[in-house]
Amino acid sequence: MNQHTVEKVGGTSMSDYAAVRDNIVRGPSAANSLYQRILVVSAYSGITNALLEHKKTGEPGVFALFANTVNDDSWQLALGKVADQMRRINDSLFKHEALERADQFIQERLDEAEQCLSDLQRLCRHGHFALESHLATVREMLSSIGEAHSAWNTAELLKQDGVNARFVDLTGWRSKHYLSLDDRIRQSLLDVDLSCELPIVTGYAHSEEGLMSTFDRGYSEMTFSRIAVLTEAREAIIHKEFHLSSADPKIVGEANAVPIGRTNYDVADQLGNLGMEAIHPNAAKGMRKNNIPLRVKNTFEPEHNGTLITCDYISDAPRVEIIAGCRGIYALELFDQDMAGNLTHYDREILAMIRRFRVQIVSKDINANTITHYLSASLKEIKRIRRELESVFPDAEINQQKVAIVSAFGSDMKQSGMLASAVCALADQNINVLAMHQSLRQVDMQFVIDEEDYENAVRSLHSCLVEVHDHGRAICLAS
Repeated sequence: MNQHTVEKVGGTSMSDYAAVRDNIVRGPSAANSLYQRILVVSAYSGITNALLEHKKTGEPGVFALFANTVNDDSWQLALGKVADQMRRINDSLFKHEALERADQFIQERLDEAEQCLSDLQRLCRHGHFALESHLATVREMLSSIGEAHSAWNTAELLKQDGVNARFVDLTGWRSKHYLSLDDRIRQSLLDVDLSCELPIVTGYAHSEEGLMSTFDRGYSEMTFSRIAVLTEAREAIIHKEFHLSSADPKIVGEANAVPIGRTNYDVADQLGNLGMEAIHPNAAKGMRKNNIPLRVKNTFEPEHNGTLITCDYISDAPRVEIIAGCRGIYALELFDQDMAGNLTHYDREILAMIRRFRVQIVSKDINANTITHYLSASLKEIKRIRRELESVFPDAEINQQKVAIVSAFGSDMKQSGMLASAVCALADQNINVLAMHQSLRQVDMQFVIDEEDYENAVRSLHSCLVEVHDHGRAICLAS
């Protein structure tokens, strides 16, 4: 195992260069040396939303507008707005000749991207070429621009501030060769001397398999993970604008939410499945297999040790560590009396259909004649899946309902009465539990509830299972 760390810096943190320089590069971990680290950076906050689409609202960016039609040039106006946004960022960071170089770097990429899209649009107006077959490549190309911008800028700024930083471009821009992700990383870092250089690496990495086809907006986590594994890092660190806390402070209050300190990859996987900001389960897989610890830190509280995630951690006593969840989940239920005794066939067909539409399954219920999938998807995607199900199972009764899922997580929750206590806490707030799940591993409990009850449910479970404790042990167990 080497002595270096691999550190990922999130978009919100990247938008505050002074914090990145003072709290991360020159922070507590750099007490002995500025080096022996690899920094993997995200695009500046809001840039990827503008290049693709808004992650939360779905507002179309350049990609979404381009994908919509081959006869509409609205994407060009959007790309012009992104260029203005990037130049404003540059203007806030650089002066004089350095500003000219920064603007020139990103403008060259934007101009080349615009030329590619214009050529492709003209080509696809011919009947023999389908735009859909090229959209995955377009999405990858546009994504790469954001990380190239932030990484180049950060490397240049750190050089001005006396750090021997080095821009490492994994985007494959103008590359004549298709490489696997691992080969691109190895090739790009081959001659980097970590003892005296600080590589600033783009969070997007071009590869022949295409990162976005699997990870979409989580591609930078995979880049970060593979670099940690391939370079045999001592520790992997994610710098965010918040702590990994026992619950969302905006819901339960700043005074009640506390950084969790320690947990394991099992819990991190459950959080990732709910779309929470820890790390994508597939990205964590390599680090878990290679026993590389993952630390999640708050950029703006550099003295705090953050949350350490390891393979072997188990809490010293059974307890709940985190209350988290997600809204906007669709429960898609298929009931068919003929399913009894033929469950495997139904399950296989439904799963194949969901997989075809590339929709994430958050959870699932099965009984003798009903299968319910809880899906993180848009209403449009749900309607498409439902139409397919109706054609395959014409005699089935199919229902859909928008719900929320609230979960309690812990590395060890094997304590009698904990589930009962949680259900009682929800009932005390008149929250109807539509469905619930607990696996034999007992590292999580999931409650499916009405969307409007989400925040109240988080507060209720946090108060019962986390806030009421004695030396870290939950005591609000059913009597």
